[in-house]
Amino acid sequence: MELDVRHLRALCAIDDTGSLHKAARQLGMTQPALSTQLRRIEDFLGGRLFTRERTGCRPTPLGRVLLTRARPLVDGLHGLVEETRAAAAATAEGPGRLRIGSTASRALPGWLRRLRTNAAFLGTEPTLRVDVSAHALLRLAAEGGIDVAFVHEVEGSPLRVPPGLICRVLVEREPQFVSLATDHPAARRSVVRLSDLAGDRWMVDPTVDGEWDGLLRALRSAGLEPRVLHGDYLTAASLVATGEVVALCQPTSRARTDMAIRPLHGDPVGVRLLLAARSEALLDAVLPDLRAAYEEAVHQAPVYRERLGTKVQNPA
Repeated sequence: MELDVRHLRALCAIDDTGSLHKAARQLGMTQPALSTQLRRIEDFLGGRLFTRERTGCRPTPLGRVLLTRARPLVDGLHGLVEETRAAAAATAEGPGRLRIGSTASRALPGWLRRLRTNAAFLGTEPTLRVDVSAHALLRLAAEGGIDVAFVHEVEGSPLRVPPGLICRVLVEREPQFVSLATDHPAARRSVVRLSDLAGDRWMVDPTVDGEWDGLLRALRSAGLEPRVLHGDYLTAASLVATGEVVALCQPTSRARTDMAIRPLHGDPVGVRLLLAARSEALLDAVLPDLRAAYEEAVHQAPVYRERLGTKVQNPA
């Protein structure tokens, strides 16, 4: 066996995500296959590169030494490929593109609608790529695969912003709410305490950067050891509605007849909303429309609007 870029890329992915499961998904392979590959690399090098803990994988001192040398090689090759692809796409498609990447947000429809009438982008049709991973979107923006990235940074799990990207803060701290079945006893309250949900199972998407860590910190601070199921947002909504689980949700989420949205007492989990691009001029052009779209989403979420304690005018 010899080390090649494929192996180094796998090691960097494990370090970036802090999880074999997340890294495998990012790399497009199964977790058992990645685990086997990691063991072979460690056997070849003669030492452990990562410690496997309950909360994820952390590099050992040997792993940190290797990653320090490996990351520039992986980033350099990946950047070369992406820049070449971006240049080829630009030549083929010509001008008139605005490529947006985003984590999930209720502000997206309003943002796209406003961009279509923005004088700076007349004749431009925005395209959208939604990804659960903020890190993946930031890397794509840095490499030229998208023009601007709108991402969520979970408090306590800072994002690694690639060199060359400029970030603006849309919201410094957005508290995360909880979604629960309308017949859940806690749904009768205007504000829910984590202790009210001590007997519930939580559903989280382990591929969302920082979400599980943020929830786990909040629950353990409240003295709770949660029972957890893993699933995506769509699955979570279905199981919340039937009372199988409760789940974190964005405060701009809309209640349904079978699902209630409630703030958590003390706002124990928060995120920062960031907009990133390679140019100040592009950020200046798109940020006002995003801010207006976010305010519109707040206006349409009465529970969040009330929590903010201010009346938000509908900008539409």
